Amino acid sequence: MLQVMFYCDDYWVIHKPAGMSFHAESDELGVMQSLALSYPNQTFYPVHRLDKMTSGLLIVACHSAAAAEFGKMFERHQIEKRYLALSTKKAKKKQGTIAGGMVPSRRGQWKLTKENENLAITQFFSFYFQGYRLFLVRPLTGKTHQIRVALKSVGAPILGDFRYGGEAADRGYLHAYALQFDWQGEEKRYVCLPDDGEAFSLDLAAFVTSHLDESLLKWPSRK
Repeated sequence: MLQVMFYCDDYWVIHKPAGMSFHAESDELGVMQSLALSYPNQTFYPVHRLDKMTSGLLIVACHSAAAAEFGKMFERHQIEKRYLALSTKKAKKKQGTIAGGMVPSRRGQWKLTKENENLAITQFFSFYFQGYRLFLVRPLTGKTHQIRVALKSVGAPILGDFRYGGEAADRGYLHAYALQFDWQGEEKRYVCLPDDGEAFSLDLAAFVTSHLDESLLKWPSRK
């Protein structure tokens, strides 16, 4: 079920559960259809999306002008996004930047190349936590399957992400936990830690809250 985390006249911020598609699939409602049914007196405009396996924060605009403005902001990379991911594998490096061109591969997958066409840039830090590798991820671009492909490329496919070689689990362990942007001159920040999944435990939420303060992480600047 979708949860409304914030709403105003211009946009809503909602929490999408893992396993819900953005668009309807056969008999299953997607995000936009669910919103339309739950709030029939409100018009919604999609401005970005999350993969079916990914949970977390999504913005939906409430009118066309807001949708156009968010479109420009995403195009200019003016919206900061943060994700949490879990893997059972140790990455080739503890932290860093993963960059490469994204091209379609077999069976609906994508892969990274050494070219700059359709360039995807992903920054990450990783930590060991209770038998898992915890990744804090900052995507600088917004390509399809970007984080999933990036973590696979460093040898740490996401837990539950069968498409990219992750170990079997009760869900795909990728969660969009923070959004930050400027709206009409005011800085907005929304945070929602995961609450679904056997491996997304209360202990993990406490660890994230107490140890992964943004001020302690020296993210490389955008280029």
